[in-house]
Amino acid sequence: MEIHLDGERVEVPAGARLADLLPGRDERCSVAVIRPGVEEGAAESQEVRFATPAGDMVIETAESALVSRPDLAGQLRAHWQDRYAVAFGPFESDIRPAREPGRYERGDVVLGCGGYDPSRSYLIFVRMRHTADYGAPAGGGVIGRVVTGRGLVDRIGDGDRIAEVERIFRRADRSHAVVTRDAEFLLEDGMQVISYVKAEVQGTGSDGIDTGTARSVEHFLLSVQSGRFPVDRSSSTYIADTHLVPTKVPAEFSGPRLEGTITVRTAGKSSGAVYIYTQGVSASPVHTVVGRVLHGLELVRFAGEGDLLAVRAEPERFDLVGLTLAEAREVALRRGIAFTADVDEGDRAVVGQTPATTLEVLAAGKVNVATELSSNVVNITLDETAAPRSVTIFREVTGLKHHAVGKMPLAFRFEDVFLFKPRIGKGVGIIPENTPTGEVPAFTLAMTNDSRRGSGMVGFRTTPNAEFGPTSEPLTGTNVIGKVLYPGDLAGMREGKAVHVREVR
Repeated sequence: MEIHLDGERVEVPAGARLADLLPGRDERCSVAVIRPGVEEGAAESQEVRFATPAGDMVIETAESALVSRPDLAGQLRAHWQDRYAVAFGPFESDIRPAREPGRYERGDVVLGCGGYDPSRSYLIFVRMRHTADYGAPAGGGVIGRVVTGRGLVDRIGDGDRIAEVERIFRRADRSHAVVTRDAEFLLEDGMQVISYVKAEVQGTGSDGIDTGTARSVEHFLLSVQSGRFPVDRSSSTYIADTHLVPTKVPAEFSGPRLEGTITVRTAGKSSGAVYIYTQGVSASPVHTVVGRVLHGLELVRFAGEGDLLAVRAEPERFDLVGLTLAEAREVALRRGIAFTADVDEGDRAVVGQTPATTLEVLAAGKVNVATELSSNVVNITLDETAAPRSVTIFREVTGLKHHAVGKMPLAFRFEDVFLFKPRIGKGVGIIPENTPTGEVPAFTLAMTNDSRRGSGMVGFRTTPNAEFGPTSEPLTGTNVIGKVLYPGDLAGMREGKAVHVREVR
């Protein structure tokens, strides 16, 4: 039989099952299967192709007027340009100029006019961020964004023409599609199987790296670092992953949420949630665009709550924190990044990197790392099942939510007790959970809950104790959150100094 697997033709024997086609698949992950034997319906996408002698540009737009006029392509000649933009036209349109300046970003496509005369309208491709009055309607006149071939915008010269404009069509057969993770699912000749989602982050492309979305993109790369996208919520227009909620994410780029667009919510109870859109909706001030789907949109369309999707992001996250010095140097070399360490010898662990985000590292082409002796790093394991809220708080305040190594200041040490006081924000409640009974083993990691004045203290003991918990509080005031696997250099710990901690998963 012939199966179309992620766009490639694959031959499998008759009677083959999903496990035969994808032997190394994580069986927790769902795949989309589209059955053959039915006529697929063609549907318009929100992408338009502009063919030029130098290559093709693709823009995302909801403006059907761009393709409804067969005469438009013949009128699209590069009429004027400067370092900010290049304009194609003129042609006639029905826009109403607002006679006010608009703010534009690189890649924006603007419908404007010369001399506030709609009979002399232009399609304006923006080359760099700026503010200008292009005779556009109220709101700035942005009708789309260049998503492929953005580098062509810089190379177009006076007199160059757009030879063809056409709407890109996609095919989908919703009535004969199924999402499954059943390894025994029986395949049929001609089936299409989509096993993963591939995404390109905002700020990357053939024309280089734009770091304007570096922090929000870093949050997205962190969310899919495991290669998985859990569908916690779904609707007619999106699916969402909420496992990093709540997280503060900056609003860096508010753009149209077209089909396949990936955003992160920046405000409200769901701040930090990642959304992938299956239908176009308008831009939102509380959503920042972080990428777009390049492959696997069918899987996104058909997935529902409870599905787990395999996802690949380009570029992959560049995070050296938690690696050994040798491992970090190897990763940097593999990715073509110049590597510098504060101490470049010995058994050391990376505890910080500059620049901090993936896009900034790739744009700079170099990274500097701060290191600590591996013997000084405390290795722990956390019990998220038994104490979910306390573990979430601990990861947040130590930095383990974002990196494999975090830190917390040593407040006191006396006898067999080591107490740490991470900074916990006001209003963060630490409810009693997983409180111990009986003797607490040595090197149990715990956090004081809100029943005691010392709420938020973290500690461990080097000896077992049946009367008091690891933070020297009664057992009822103690939330057990994990274990200390390796305590590091206990003799070298100093009160008031930060101690680095690595979570072992």
